[in-house]
Amino acid sequence: MSELFDAVDALIASRSPLPPPAERKRLRQAHGLTLDEVAAALQVRRATVSGWEAGKTEPRPPERDAYARMLKQLAQLYPADAPVPPEDTATPETPAVPAAPAPSAIEPAQARIAPTGPAAEPANIALRPAAPAAVPRPAVTTGPTSRRPAAKKAAPAGTPAGGADPRFENGPLVVVDVEADGQVLAFCIGGLVLDVPAKSIPALVEWTLREGRLGQPKLSGPGKDADPLIVLTDAACEHYGLPVTLTQQERLAGRIPEGHKVIKQLTRADWQLTKRGFGPWARIYRPAQGSERACVQLCIPSWDALDTRHWADAGQLPPADLARLLGTYASRVMTPRGSTAVTGLELMTALHPPTRASQPDATGKRHPEHNPGSLGKDPVDCAPCEAPDGHPLLADLPRFHVRGPGEKLFEEAYDWARPMTDAECTLRHLVGIDVNMAFAAGVNGLTVGLGAPTYVKNPAFDPKLPGSWLVDLSHVDLSKVKVGKEWVKLDGELLPSPFTPKGEHPTGPAWYATPTMAYAVELGYEVRPLEAYVRYENGRYLDGWYQRLRDAYLATMADLGVDADLSPEDFLAAMDGYKSRDPELAIVVSAVKATVKGGLGKLRERPRGEGWRPGEPWRALARPTWRPDIRAAVISRTRINLHRKIVKHAAFTGQYPVAILSDCVVYAADGPSPLDFLPYREGKPLPGGFKLGVNPGLVKHEGTQSVLWGEEVRDRFNAPELNLARYIKDGTVTDVDNGE
Repeated sequence: MSELFDAVDALIASRSPLPPPAERKRLRQAHGLTLDEVAAALQVRRATVSGWEAGKTEPRPPERDAYARMLKQLAQLYPADAPVPPEDTATPETPAVPAAPAPSAIEPAQARIAPTGPAAEPANIALRPAAPAAVPRPAVTTGPTSRRPAAKKAAPAGTPAGGADPRFENGPLVVVDVEADGQVLAFCIGGLVLDVPAKSIPALVEWTLREGRLGQPKLSGPGKDADPLIVLTDAACEHYGLPVTLTQQERLAGRIPEGHKVIKQLTRADWQLTKRGFGPWARIYRPAQGSERACVQLCIPSWDALDTRHWADAGQLPPADLARLLGTYASRVMTPRGSTAVTGLELMTALHPPTRASQPDATGKRHPEHNPGSLGKDPVDCAPCEAPDGHPLLADLPRFHVRGPGEKLFEEAYDWARPMTDAECTLRHLVGIDVNMAFAAGVNGLTVGLGAPTYVKNPAFDPKLPGSWLVDLSHVDLSKVKVGKEWVKLDGELLPSPFTPKGEHPTGPAWYATPTMAYAVELGYEVRPLEAYVRYENGRYLDGWYQRLRDAYLATMADLGVDADLSPEDFLAAMDGYKSRDPELAIVVSAVKATVKGGLGKLRERPRGEGWRPGEPWRALARPTWRPDIRAAVISRTRINLHRKIVKHAAFTGQYPVAILSDCVVYAADGPSPLDFLPYREGKPLPGGFKLGVNPGLVKHEGTQSVLWGEEVRDRFNAPELNLARYIKDGTVTDVDNGE
């Protein structure tokens, strides 16, 4: 009988009533609980709880009953009409005298504030909503179009000082939302809220350009100011006649149909769309009149404009919070122009525009001319060895021909692993360390080609000359290499080759980028190239790009409590749970990282459907920034930087990696912390080796599992060389990660 009772209890628990997703988040925040705390109590992952609060997934037994029980108790403590706790409130009422700005802190987004002035009532600052619809917004007050805080708040780092450019005094972007009574509001960064009189999308564009005072100053002298960004919430889409979500067909096409009524409205008002059409990142413009631009960028989160892989649940945030998040990214990186990958590529061009104004001619007119140090305005062909499969340069190859290392430049990140030695199996832990912003660090100070390649037969290798080189490196012996000026002996069988992504030893001539070749020379071996495609026009094109993204990353991590000058122990402690301190800023960190990787990936963008066939050109080839050689050089340098640290560590400690995946390295150790195997002496790391810290190129703790776990996983999959670095973070090994 007891078994029947248990079965009935389980059945009831499987249908435990739950409040709406927004209410779940409100109740958690009202009690001051973090996602990590709830996840730990319910023994699930943080992402699982986040999915429950976003309404993307629903809890299942046995967690559902416990989760429902927790929410029921919280609901009794915090009824829906109760005020939110102090940590979720805006700054209390302040006098009209400007307050001293807080140092480099990002203030929480504020609710709308009543106008100040001779005829206005004293400024009242309302509580900030903890979640959408959890606390009603204050009633709209009559008065000027804009509503400003009585006391100025500290702006995100990188935001121009107030009054520096009156054209963009309201910031780079707005999030447009609609009140229950139909009033349209535009949420800006810093808590500013604007009333929007526009009744249609064309009118909204006109208002943005004429009255919105939105945009961002150019990042480079010859560049252009950033166009204003309008983010439309679900309510705004519905208000302006746009679908809240796209159909499957529209999603595949990436746009709404050409005959949609909103597109007809834009056409009648003489507005145009780019070739991408009206999609998640629509650009609406009129042809420029002289130097005057008329262009607005739209972002529609409900159409998947904000990829959850990089922006997490940003699209589900309240309008003020979303404005704060995107505003922080815009002020530190640039106003988003599309996905993080598109923005990463656009940032390169914004920092190095292809043209600049010439000196006045005889008539006093200026003309566009090539901007030195840029990639120019016209695309250049890559070398045949740099071309990906299907490129027009390879159209004459047999249809099913597979190019080998002697025909194709194959510079990719590491994916290497080896069986553990008997000595390593006696240790207790597998510890993973991860290089911060590894590909950004690979960009730092790198000389890349700016122009077209030049073919050279039997060239002398020049480590300062960017290019692709055909050479045989099979004679390089990793058991005897130079470290600095001294030759050292290593166990070459326990090291991956620095010349191939899989760590395999080369067996004959292959194409390599300049950083790979230079490393072979650094290890003490002679190189004799057979052929090369070199670029005599070159420069450090990506230096400014690296510096801006590095500064954005470090500033945001500092806001999260992870500073660049922490001791190793303090750094590890600060990194523990840093995302929960401010989940919105943690999303900014994720987006900055994705901007680096995505921007570099765009340098060799492949065809994206559109009826493309092998041997035919595709759209990306028409861009000056389609440069697979630059991407290859960055990846080559990133992989070599990692191998150099591995060799120095092995020479000093006798320890060798068990697995490497891209920028994550796994070592066997006696203890669970990186400090249990990294050779620190009096707080100082091994020169040229791994160093704990937040700066790009330094390392953080990725995860720790037991040696027994590693052996059991490899036995289960019958794979002695399964790459454990892929699973070291949380130990979950599945073919498909279901988020649970």
